[in-house]
Amino acid sequence: MRWQDLRRSGNVEDRRGMSGGGKVAIGGIGMIIVLAIGLLTGQDPSEILGNLQGTETQQAESRPAGPRPDDKTADFVSAVLGSTEDVWGEIYTANDAQYEKPKLQIFEDATQSGCGGASAAMGPFYCPADHKVYIDLAFCDELRDRFKAPGDFAVAYVVAHEVGHHVQNLMGISEQLQEQRGRISKEEYNKLSVKLELQADFLAGVWANHAQQMSNILEPGDLEAALTAANAIGDDKLQKESQGYVVPDAFTHGSSQQRMYWFKKGFETGDLSQGKYEDIR
Repeated sequence: MRWQDLRRSGNVEDRRGMSGGGKVAIGGIGMIIVLAIGLLTGQDPSEILGNLQGTETQQAESRPAGPRPDDKTADFVSAVLGSTEDVWGEIYTANDAQYEKPKLQIFEDATQSGCGGASAAMGPFYCPADHKVYIDLAFCDELRDRFKAPGDFAVAYVVAHEVGHHVQNLMGISEQLQEQRGRISKEEYNKLSVKLELQADFLAGVWANHAQQMSNILEPGDLEAALTAANAIGDDKLQKESQGYVVPDAFTHGSSQQRMYWFKKGFETGDLSQGKYEDIR
């Protein structure tokens, strides 16, 4: 991915090395993994999260200061965020609206968000309460090593997906989903959650389409890297790896095939009208 010449965002908060504390919020890719561990071991997921956060907080407090090996990754994430700001700013302007930029917080191990405490075990996530994207840069290594999705553009896809949730929040779609919590069955709510996640994948694809037109960011293999990432974090694949079987009613993010389809559709069309929430399947 050609990102070196992209504008860096001024909306990045770097809290690496600071202890977050507090209770861990449930959300993000990592939650699926934590629940799977609980199913396999019979351990309470909240206990697992507590142990994870306790260990990570101790590590953060004892980590020595000095040059950071992931500063290049932080610079890259800032460049991707800057690109999403430029793309969505242009799209909103074309529709006679003003884009409200999100903040992005880089944290280490644990942090506090407007949605509660959060651990790196949760993976990157967006909090609609404070309009912030949160990411521990260690996830970038996990994406490459554990999920076998190497390359800068795989990380860019994840960041753009979380920014897609911000766009959904601005559009009022996230609030509509939250209003259904407790009013419908868990299975029906999961289906709506899947639609939200798939639309965020579509919006990530829309960003990639416009970013390519604006800045010529793509190199050979980049699209495949994003699709590999989308495939790796599908609910069916994660469930199969963790428990050996798939439970579609428990999906919250969509299958690998669905995630790849909607990202690719967003990338190929670049047209918001092609990924309306009510049309996501």
